[in-house]
Amino acid sequence: MNVDTSTINPLENEAIYIFREVAAQFENPVLLFSGGKDSITLVRLAQKAFYPAKIPFPLMHIDTGHNFPETIEFRDRLVQELGLNLIVRNVQESIDQGKVTEESGKYASRNRLQTTTLLDAIDEFKFDACIGGARRDEEKARAKERIFSVRDDFGQWDEKNQRPELFDMLNGQIELGQNVRVFPISNWTELDVWSYIEKENIEIPSIYFAHTRATFLRDGLIWSANDDVVYREDDETVEDRLVRFRTVGDMSCTAAVLSSASDIATVVEEIRASTLSERGARIDDKRSEAAMEKRKQQGYF
Repeated sequence: MNVDTSTINPLENEAIYIFREVAAQFENPVLLFSGGKDSITLVRLAQKAFYPAKIPFPLMHIDTGHNFPETIEFRDRLVQELGLNLIVRNVQESIDQGKVTEESGKYASRNRLQTTTLLDAIDEFKFDACIGGARRDEEKARAKERIFSVRDDFGQWDEKNQRPELFDMLNGQIELGQNVRVFPISNWTELDVWSYIEKENIEIPSIYFAHTRATFLRDGLIWSANDDVVYREDDETVEDRLVRFRTVGDMSCTAAVLSSASDIATVVEEIRASTLSERGARIDDKRSEAAMEKRKQQGYF
């Protein structure tokens, strides 16, 4: 990979600085990787941060078992092509061990259950920094996050106990048992991410582009009917629609949007014209006014 430093933009430059600070200040970091556009962008930024050396830490995916097949296929292919170390820990194992209980019913999802699996994995590998792709524009609870977000020895986040980050000073000092979540693209927007993907010609899963899919409508949202994961009532009619996904989380809580955008340039124009947040298609965020904040306090990404 050739790195042209003359084209580095401020957001990219900040993210590269953050990655290098993580490598300098922490002993055992990991990059949380789902195969979605934000974590794919993080991989490209990490490549640039440490080029020509390899990324000096592993990737880890907390797999709900209900991910879109296109995303998992892309995840596995990318790590193989780049020669990266991928750790996978499965929510199903947490269910089998009785640590969490599978939800049932119309709005059942494994998204919330990821927290226990993640915290167990952090403890298993003794990770002191977990790098994630959360952005402040996504949701108001994430807007409260610092770039270095300290979690206590129970993995919990206290929004009232955040460190100041003045003049880009990132404080990685932690006490025994604590760990830090790191968000290199915290200041990016969805449009920034897509524009960067376009500029860098980064490959992403096909599910982000328009395709004909068997779907049904519920609560004003478009749900995939291609699998046995998404709950569907007998009277919810399946129809083929031209759709794409703006976010690719757990299938049970991630809806599609009508779209004819078949390439990155068209997606960028579509995002530029959109008035809705990408997480407007994530039903798990709508369980309550403070759904995301509560999950974060419990140790969520």
